[in-house]
Amino acid sequence: MPDSAPPAPDRTAPPQTASSQPAASQPASPQPASPQPGSPQPGSPQPGSPQSASSQPGSPQTGDGALPFGRPGRPFGSTPFTFGFTAALGVLTAWLLVQALTVTASVLLLIVVSLFLAVGLDPAVRWLHRHGLPRWGAIAAVFAAVILFFAGFGMAVIPALSQQAGQFVEQLPGYIGQLQNHPQVRDLDQRFGLLERLQSYLLSGDLGRQVFGGLLGAAGVVVSAVFSALTVLILTLYFLASLRSITRTGYRLIPGSRRPRVQHLGDEILDRVGGYVAGNLIISLIAGVTTFVFLSILGVPYALALAIIVAVTDLIPMIGAGIGAAIATLTALFVSAPVAIGCLVFFIIYQQIENYLIAPKVMKSSVDVPAAVTIVAALIGGALLGVVGALLAIPVAAAIQLILSEVVLPRQDRH
Repeated sequence: MPDSAPPAPDRTAPPQTASSQPAASQPASPQPASPQPGSPQPGSPQPGSPQSASSQPGSPQTGDGALPFGRPGRPFGSTPFTFGFTAALGVLTAWLLVQALTVTASVLLLIVVSLFLAVGLDPAVRWLHRHGLPRWGAIAAVFAAVILFFAGFGMAVIPALSQQAGQFVEQLPGYIGQLQNHPQVRDLDQRFGLLERLQSYLLSGDLGRQVFGGLLGAAGVVVSAVFSALTVLILTLYFLASLRSITRTGYRLIPGSRRPRVQHLGDEILDRVGGYVAGNLIISLIAGVTTFVFLSILGVPYALALAIIVAVTDLIPMIGAGIGAAIATLTALFVSAPVAIGCLVFFIIYQQIENYLIAPKVMKSSVDVPAAVTIVAALIGGALLGVVGALLAIPVAAAIQLILSEVVLPRQDRH
């Protein structure tokens, strides 16, 4: 006979509290443990199984939710073949990089010069921006000043050079006559027939071909120089407009744990380079204005052109001021010997004033490079890249000095 069903529990009875339960209660039957998050359910397809892959058709997850593109495969075994192939591929890549750098060396040099000029002009842009101009207006004003400087340089120097060349051509017969009347030249002509050889050479066609070839070569050099100057100006404008985004992108390439310190050092280096360029421009401007006033008082011809040449050459470390002074003194020699001597004395005195009074005051907040390091850096930069290398050498040396003093030396002291 089947057992009768147990009576249904009274749902209206109040729930029993812990105190109302009997002391000796039956041990509770073990309940199945709740599945942990992420653990496979019983009977569910295992990750990576065909059932799991087929359970989500069209899903990019092939085996693991954390790897949307699938699990990575096993690495290749380290065999002699793979090692040799990898080494050969690395050598080939290095060779291609060297060839690419060799071919694009001139373009890379223009890019470096443009970036250097942009960093140097950025302090002027920020100064104008702090005084009310929008950044685009400050960039336009600074760039217009640069273009006006180059235009003024060309308008002052090119007419003077062409006029001097024309005067030399006009006075060339007189110079030849003076040579013929000179006793030593006449004696050499009688012994070696110099004038006869010179006359035959002038009447032959070799001179015309050489002159024509020289003119074509000079024209090619001028066109290349103009193209390079325009390229530098355009790149400088673009770098100056996007300098902030360039620096931000560069800092984002640094790991987050090191980014604040690298950003601090990078900003300091950029400030010092900008201060160096701005200070050099101010010193050169002072040299040009002083030279123009002095040469105008003495009545030296082409005072403006000579002053601009002195200002431009003064940008070159160590030897630039001497080159400008020599050009101005030789030009003054055509006026008279006392005027040339006066120019020489003036440049010697002014150079001492610039080195010991003007430059320390202007450069006190930009670079602080020892004199020996300056000379060595300028020599190495000049040997590598010529005048451009000499110009870039000192701020690069200042950046290296900052990195050594802030990073390398403290690390060595801790060890």
